[in-house]
Amino acid sequence: MARITLLDGGMGQELVRRSGDAPTGLWSTRVMMDHPGLVEAVHRDYFNAGATIATANTYAIFADRLDREGLGDQLADLRAMAMAEARAARDAHGSGRVAAAIGPLRGSYRPEAFPDHDTAVTEYRAALEALAPEADLVIFETVASLAHARAALDASEDCARPVWIAATVDDEDGTRLRSGEPVADLARALKGRHAEAALANCSAPEAMGPALGLLAESGVPFGAYANGFEQITKAFLGEVQTVDVLTSRRDMGPERYAAIAMSWVGQGATIIGGCCETGPDHIAAIAAALRAGGHEIV
Repeated sequence: MARITLLDGGMGQELVRRSGDAPTGLWSTRVMMDHPGLVEAVHRDYFNAGATIATANTYAIFADRLDREGLGDQLADLRAMAMAEARAARDAHGSGRVAAAIGPLRGSYRPEAFPDHDTAVTEYRAALEALAPEADLVIFETVASLAHARAALDASEDCARPVWIAATVDDEDGTRLRSGEPVADLARALKGRHAEAALANCSAPEAMGPALGLLAESGVPFGAYANGFEQITKAFLGEVQTVDVLTSRRDMGPERYAAIAMSWVGQGATIIGGCCETGPDHIAAIAAALRAGGHEIV
């Protein structure tokens, strides 16, 4: 039986759901500002469900997004707040690790909007300098293109923390990134670089199997954490992204999601969890399935 790292589930939708606030362009960052302590509560629930990693609510905290809302002067404070709430939940739980999440620049699922290499590396290095010292590891999430991956890898070359790369793939063809480029090319790009895990994230659960078969060729531990959206709509792909234009799947409850996640373990995945539209109940179902299968959660 395998030793499996169990990630947490989605943060953004969980915060919006619990707060009762309407989604904004600042998404989970706005909720964190208006409801201090709610992020920590979500992290605690994920730990109690069986997760061993708290993914800090830092995914979308970038200067350009805050500047758009007149909040650019709060960049450092918001990053520190997100990391502190994740660490507080971990400390209260008594075990686990904290991962700093670094999302795409200029918006999710929009590889065409990703900035040039030098700009991306500069912005990612600034994020790493702020977040890595307070984290146990760093996850570059929702990597949608090879250019995105190369910028993350170059920026993190001297990072003192383990770096994981999590790629978002085509919902109907898991062998390709959102950019249309082959996942196989990403796996090759990770070889010999400062990447200690290769993951697929924030894509349809059914797309993860094909992606994992290719990510395994990277030579590092691999895994997946899928979303529960019906589809990424065109309305979500604008400059200002709000989750109220996305619809959750009704056929992806905790038990079904856990069954799919266990199929990833059957492919050799050692890192699994959930992304957007998965919650503590999904993680609890995965934990139960792992234990029933004789696996060790680490």
